[in-house]
Amino acid sequence: MSSEREFIPLNIAILVVSDSRTEADDISGKTLVERAIAAGHHVLEKKIVPDNIYQIRAVVSEWIALAEVQVVLSTGGTGVTGRDGTPEAIEPLLDKVLDGFGETFRMLSYQDIKTSTIQSRALAGVANATYVFCLPGSSGACRTGWDSLIKEQLDHRTRPCNLAQLIPRLTER
Repeated sequence: MSSEREFIPLNIAILVVSDSRTEADDISGKTLVERAIAAGHHVLEKKIVPDNIYQIRAVVSEWIALAEVQVVLSTGGTGVTGRDGTPEAIEPLLDKVLDGFGETFRMLSYQDIKTSTIQSRALAGVANATYVFCLPGSSGACRTGWDSLIKEQLDHRTRPCNLAQLIPRLTER
């Protein structure tokens, strides 16, 4: 990181995809909220929706249509069970997929969960100049994703490059 630039907070919306979690017992979404705020970003909204591709897609579509939302973080629904549908819900909305995100996430995750990482369908991309990151539903996966990948990419001070500097609404300042 470089201190030549001043930190610019981004506006983040967080989606928890779960058929069983509520606000009272959600750990993964709270982990992402806490880490985003600790990094200096603004969390505009957090929602919990069932693992239903149409409900997931509806919420994310609403957020990517709003100019004030620059990043969407989702947790849950990236596995291989019958109801896991986050990638199917999100991928059609993306203008570009960031293949390296899922690949790198699985590489990092392998250190903790070994070959079980192949069950993760972590995904990231950009839709309407909004970055969208889809993480698995465990709090450990959220920590790995945020701490090892997302945090620095959302800080425009990160060199040699980062995703934040490519956000049109940020670069127009």
